[in-house]
Amino acid sequence: MLGVLLLVMAGGLAGGGYFLVSRYEGKVERADLMPSVPPEEAARSEQNWESGALNLLLLGSDSRAEETGGDSPIGERSDTIMLVHIARSRDKAAIISIPRDSYVDVPAGGSWTGGKNKINAAFAFGGAALTAKTVRQLTGVTLDGAMIANFASIRDMVDAVDGVNVCVPYDVRSTFSDKVWKQGCHDLDGGQAEEFMRQRYEVPGGDFGRMYNQQLVVKAVIAKVSRSGALSDPLALDGLVSLVADSLTVDRDLELRDLAFAVKGIKPSAISYATVPYTNAGLRTSAGSAVKLDAKKSAAMFTAIKDDTIDQWLAANPQKAPGS
Repeated sequence: MLGVLLLVMAGGLAGGGYFLVSRYEGKVERADLMPSVPPEEAARSEQNWESGALNLLLLGSDSRAEETGGDSPIGERSDTIMLVHIARSRDKAAIISIPRDSYVDVPAGGSWTGGKNKINAAFAFGGAALTAKTVRQLTGVTLDGAMIANFASIRDMVDAVDGVNVCVPYDVRSTFSDKVWKQGCHDLDGGQAEEFMRQRYEVPGGDFGRMYNQQLVVKAVIAKVSRSGALSDPLALDGLVSLVADSLTVDRDLELRDLAFAVKGIKPSAISYATVPYTNAGLRTSAGSAVKLDAKKSAAMFTAIKDDTIDQWLAANPQKAPGS
């Protein structure tokens, strides 16, 4: 959920001074989040960091206890699964959300023997590494790194920028309180933003509305940070970077200096948001109600990611807000 924000921050780090990257590296936790891959795929990923498009896996969780790379107890599932695509030109990026209830083939891992299940079950059975393996198998996209962000960290981020203004295209009713966000624009502090983003039952599209609301808040934070000039002020940026760093677990092999260099030219306006197309959000399965992905459209999207033409694909296949 902090994927876009991380990209912007890393860009600011590269422009504001690599001494901040060193502070960043000292604060993040490291873990084995990626599965082992064949030598040819490892070589391809290395080449991507030098001159190709990059694809990073970003997982969102509610607890740092879930951020290990090994087996996780059943019940601990990733709330957010996203592909962060950084174009070969290094001047644009796309954030692709994968519905956490997508019914897909999950490879064997941990106590799971393999087979159909919801994609977020991969985290429960085999941690981030099995999730990465599942996403790789689903999309055919080479993953060049992985990160886990604590979902609750956005609360501190919103407060750090003195709140955000979010414009909602539909009514959202909280299931945790009597709060209702009517269609229109609302000023949110950190606690309100967190409550708003957690809604999935009283929002159009259910979990798809929840993902859309997350994107609205992240966009609002980026806009606020950009207007404040913090990205070009190393001292102002330092506090924001510390908040992000404290919430992140990063794969041991992911070099943050390389990431900062890769995204330093990406402006907030050059970041696209999308969700993998689906045909049925109430599919009945042995794992419960799940999401059936649109095989044809999702395959075309994944091919566009691999071909580094995802911006063109999104332009030809515009996505609408849930319920519209």
